[in-house]
Amino acid sequence: MTIREETERLEKEILSPCACLAAQSRGRRRPEPACPIRTAFQRDRDRIIHSKSFRRLKHKTQVFLAPAGDHYRTRLTHVLEVAQIARTVAVALRLNEPLTEAIALGHDLGHTPFGHAGEAVLDELVPGGFRHAEQSLRVVDFLENKGAGLNLTFEVRDGILKHSKGLADILPAADADLPVTLEAQVVRVADIIAYVNHDLDDALRAGVIRPADLPDGVADRLGDTYSRRIAVMVGDLVTATRERTSQEGRPQLALSPDMLDTIHQLRDFLNRRVYRQLVEGKDFQKAMKLIRDLYHYLEENHERCATDIVYAPDTPPSRKAVDFIAGMTDRFAMNIYSEIFLPQPWSVL
Repeated sequence: MTIREETERLEKEILSPCACLAAQSRGRRRPEPACPIRTAFQRDRDRIIHSKSFRRLKHKTQVFLAPAGDHYRTRLTHVLEVAQIARTVAVALRLNEPLTEAIALGHDLGHTPFGHAGEAVLDELVPGGFRHAEQSLRVVDFLENKGAGLNLTFEVRDGILKHSKGLADILPAADADLPVTLEAQVVRVADIIAYVNHDLDDALRAGVIRPADLPDGVADRLGDTYSRRIAVMVGDLVTATRERTSQEGRPQLALSPDMLDTIHQLRDFLNRRVYRQLVEGKDFQKAMKLIRDLYHYLEENHERCATDIVYAPDTPPSRKAVDFIAGMTDRFAMNIYSEIFLPQPWSVL
């Protein structure tokens, strides 16, 4: 028996009947030999961590554009915080931890530079719109590894594609709107728990809002520190899920009505008082113009899209431009914009 087979046997013995077992994965798009040491989901997690797209997240905006302080979140620290919260919940519910972690680490690989401002511009310009969850799936299916993709399992790919909520329900009633595994559903909720807390923390640090500005009752229900708020939300998610699953006899994530209302209040508050104000600020307007100009230029001059990917001959130029721009870090986008649109100093030898 290999180490992987021993791990798979232990999963079957230890994990909840609600968990997705690695040995029962629906498999990969291209079959490949199993690893003698790691399960399929452990391999997916490792492939994501070692990918170029994952490394680039450290220089992509979460909320605050190019902050001077060292303690503001980036897109990379966001996915790490989502992974930590999701793993805590997965362990408490006896779900598959490597599967949960892989989805959490990969869910934002397709996010644009300059955060949601960049996404909004591409959504406005690109035929058919732009959604970062779909781009994240495109990254792992095609753009990574010189066009070969990472060849991840169905369960991880499904979780990446269906993690995003926007302003829709956190836990929609229709099963069709949810990913197929409970692990992926955990990531979907962990994502919003992470960002409403760390974006609030960053906004308070930046002085954009004050503690007194929070909606009435939020501090009383959640506490007045970052760690306390997360602990209360995670505890509610675990407790409510265990109660609902035991009552209804089928696995289903749940939050208490009071906690669900509180998270919605925080999300709406941040959207109104933080995200909207930042996007309307002059620096983000400059960033949006930068993305808009780059898109139009690269659509007309797609040979400037530096890539080692071999596209099909009928690939539209807009597709190449989107792939190139969405993969940029903030600073790379600013550098290439300067190279294309600004006069360069004359070199004297």
